[in-house]
Amino acid sequence: MVDYDSDLIGRVFAAKNPVLVTAEMIANFCYAIGDTNPLHTDVEAARSSPYGGLVAPPSFAGSFRYLEDIFDHLRASPRLAAGMDVDFVAPIRAGDSIWVASQVSQIYEKTGRSGPMVFIVISSTLTNQNGEAVARIDHRFMSRP
Repeated sequence: MVDYDSDLIGRVFAAKNPVLVTAEMIANFCYAIGDTNPLHTDVEAARSSPYGGLVAPPSFAGSFRYLEDIFDHLRASPRLAAGMDVDFVAPIRAGDSIWVASQVSQIYEKTGRSGPMVFIVISSTLTNQNGEAVARIDHRFMSRP
């Protein structure tokens, strides 16, 4: 049986401070994943694009860390990333301040070939300085009871 505090489901854990996205952060991320698209790596080329400036690649949305508070409240500590679904709503731009609000949306148990597993789904919304959602993410983590 899954051992968790049912009051965690739906409780929102909001960041106290935003993450300021810099051109350097985007460049470092692109370097790490081998992305050479000028929209993400060339300030001049990006300036003349429909975006009017440097934008992060969509996968950048998955790089924002989840608030440690969520994991502090879980009895079954997640051990393995088990998948991620991302809804890309708007580009993340250099200069954006991104706020992260996360909540535990599901905790459930499954039995696999190797035995019981506990899955924890954390749903997050990334919002920019204008209050616009830029991404919604459901991240699944798995652990053994």
